[in-house]
Formats: sequence, C-alpha cells, structure tokens
Amino acid sequence: MIKTDKIPSPCYVIDEILLRKNLEIIQNVAKEAKLEIIIAYKAFALWKVFPILKEYINGAAASSVYEARLAFEEMYCKAHTYAPVYSPNSFNEILKYSKYITFNSINQFNFFIPYIQKSGKKVSLGLRINPEYSAVKTGLYNPCSLGSRLGIISENMPDKLPSEIEGLHIHNLCESDSYALERTMDAVEKKFGEYLKKLKWINFGGGHLITKNDYDIEHLISILKSFKKKYNLEIILEPGAAFVWETGYLVSTVFDIIENKNIKTAILDISFTAHMPDCLEMPYKPNIIGAIDEVSRKPTYRFGGNSCLAGDFVGNWSFNHELKIGEKIIFKDMIHYTMVKTTMFNGVNHPSIGIWTKDNRFELFRKFDYKDYKNRLS
Repeated sequence: MIKTDKIPSPCYVIDEILLRKNLEIIQNVAKEAKLEIIIAYKAFALWKVFPILKEYINGAAASSVYEARLAFEEMYCKAHTYAPVYSPNSFNEILKYSKYITFNSINQFNFFIPYIQKSGKKVSLGLRINPEYSAVKTGLYNPCSLGSRLGIISENMPDKLPSEIEGLHIHNLCESDSYALERTMDAVEKKFGEYLKKLKWINFGGGHLITKNDYDIEHLISILKSFKKKYNLEIILEPGAAFVWETGYLVSTVFDIIENKNIKTAILDISFTAHMPDCLEMPYKPNIIGAIDEVSRKPTYRFGGNSCLAGDFVGNWSFNHELKIGEKIIFKDMIHYTMVKTTMFNGVNHPSIGIWTKDNRFELFRKFDYKDYKNRLS
C-alpha cells in the first residue's frame, strides 16, 4: 500500500505491482486466444511506464497523429491508427508512424488513398463499421447511437470493398464484459458477414474490461478462438482502461470544510471538472479509501473541487470520524481516463504524477507549475 507521507499532494500515483498484475492477465489472454492485444492511448498514455508495458505487449492504438507519434517514439512501434477524420496537413505523419490505418468513411478512404499510393509506404488499411449494437447505456459514450458519426452502417457499405481494404474495425463497448463482445460478434456477422472471409484482420476495439475481478476470461478466450477459426482472421483488441483498471490513486488534501443547510462539503486541492472529468460526465462516484456510501448518524461529506465551477463537486461519503483540515483523501482507480483528459481550467494546480514502485518507494515523474499553464495559452 502506498504511504501518503512520501507523496506530494495532489498527485496521481500508479502502483507498479497492481499494473504488472493486470499486464500478466492481458498477456495470458493474448497468448491463449492467439491474438494481439494493444493499449489504447486515449485511456492511458503515461509514457514513463511504457518500458514496463513493453515487457508484456508490443503494440498501441492511436486516435491522432500525436498518439501515433508517441507510440513510435516511446514504445518503439508503429501504431494501429483510427480517427473520425484525418487532416491532409498531418496525414503524411500518420503514414510515418502507423502500420494500420482505419478510415471512418468511404469518403475519407477515397480522399487519402492517393496519399498512400504516392508515399509508397506499406500500411494495412481498414474501415470502421457500426454494428448498430452497443451495451453502453450512457449516450455520451455510445458510438452506436442513432445518427452516430462513428463508423459505416451496413446499408451504406459498398457492394464490394476496395481492393486495398484488408480489415474492419469495430468499437462499440465501454467497460463491458465478454458477453457484450459475443453479442457484438453476432451483430457483425449478421450485418457484415459477407465481407469477413475476404479480409485479413478484424479489430474489435476497446471497452473490454478483461482485468475486472468478475470478468469471464475463459468465455472471452473461447469466443475469440471460435471467431478466429471460423473466418481465419487476425484478431486485434485495443482496450485502454483494462490495462490500468484499479492500479492507482489520486492523492488529495482537505483544505477547508464548509457547512450549508446541514450539508458539509470538504474542499480539496483538486478539481473534479479539471482532474476527474468522468465523475461529472459519466457521471459516477469514485471510491475513497476509508469512506463508504452515505450512512445516517455517521460524519458525512460531499467533496468539492478547488475551481470556481458551481458544479465542481461529487458526493456523499460517510466516515467513521470527523474530517479535519489537512487530512489526506485518496481516490481509488484514478489512472484511466484521468491524466489524458485533465485541463488547467481556472489555472488550478495540476496534480503531480508518480509511481509507487514494486520495491516500495515513490518515484516522482512530473510536477507541474505556472509555466505549464502559461505556455498552453500562447
């Protein structure tokens, strides 16, 4: 367990032992199912730990030229790249840093195929499809909602795929189980089955929460092996959250306690909107070490962020004691979709980033200061 007296506040802290535990699970699934599992940078791009990741995997999924470049420079691999739209100004860089490129539409494919032909670079091309099925309930995260801009629905697919297209890409899950993937496979076969035996690969995207405690790994391996055997396809999965699920913390400190109409708010040195945006966007209430859901007759608080946004708060949690100013509050599972989405709204102090190593010591990766805030703006 991390020791907060060794860690600055606020700070994101990834636990190396927990990270390696997840990586071992992912590596074993890839080996047993005989497929490729790569990390999606949109969920986690802390490149200081890429040397650890490279002990277990050797690929990355990128959604932009910057992410593709990060894969090339820090994981020493070319990316599996997909973006809803590519810019002519950066596409040659996309080609430089990618070994797979997936297009969101036939229009984009037609526009950029001359760039690829002119470059002479060897890259495997794919199309993103929309199976019109998703297990995701939150509209903000559902790529298969009515009228979605993401992927081609079956009725808009060409009768014959362009000869350059070697694969299909599907991304319709979010923190989902293997049974949601099985239903996805069924939808893909039903709507796009005519194309499958003419391809080299299929990418089932991210959202596979393989490292969650109750995930049915044996079922996952079984359906992947069956699909692979049926269509003789290379299968790719690109989860993000699964790699770092429950592997770290956001350490914060109580700076003030405000009471208004019997509601107590502990104001922290972090911001939900700036540093934990999914808590407000999803929304969801994270777990806190030493806290439980609200219970009557126990000291109960909601937590407020240090920005001036009125809605920058989440709650309520109960404790076995009254909180004090200066007390540390440790949010659990704060590694995926946190650092990649943070802002410097209001110029609030951005949390530092570090690792609690397997030999039980804290290593600081990055501390942010005024220059980081100022240089983003001009």
